Amino acid sequence: MNTTLRNGLLLLLTLVLIAGFGCAKKQADSLTPGGEEEELSMTGEERQAAMNISDGIIYFDYDSFSLSAEAKSTLTQKASIIKRFPQLRVIIEGHCDERGTEEYNLALGERRARAAYEYMLNLGVGVGQMEMVSFGKLHPAVSGSGEVAWSKNRRDEFKVSKPK
Repeated sequence: MNTTLRNGLLLLLTLVLIAGFGCAKKQADSLTPGGEEEELSMTGEERQAAMNISDGIIYFDYDSFSLSAEAKSTLTQKASIIKRFPQLRVIIEGHCDERGTEEYNLALGERRARAAYEYMLNLGVGVGQMEMVSFGKLHPAVSGSGEVAWSKNRRDEFKVSKPK
């Protein structure tokens, strides 16, 4: 591949990633329960449901997007709550550890978010109640290199909001 074509493709990929992350970050920040604006629009019962949905992080093995039995149990609990509160919306964030390229980890983070999304969809959660975003390795939960840190960064997190 000639240098000009390769550089053009890299520039295009960079612009797409920047545009995508700008929107995803904005969405994820606005979907955090407990924000003053969100809190005012949620009843006490909705706030508690949102906290329960947001609390349970699910974790993945290295280079995997397969759901463990523990992850399935957590997702089943979340799905039960989400179905009781159809007015709540959930964004599923897929994350990875620091190993691998940005592109690879973005794809893996998306597969992790999709695994949770499809599992809850099969449990009866409505398509309109869930969204997915991949942050790849951009937002580690734990800093550092090594299995202890990496195992905490291979995860799906859940953010909740109530449509305005």
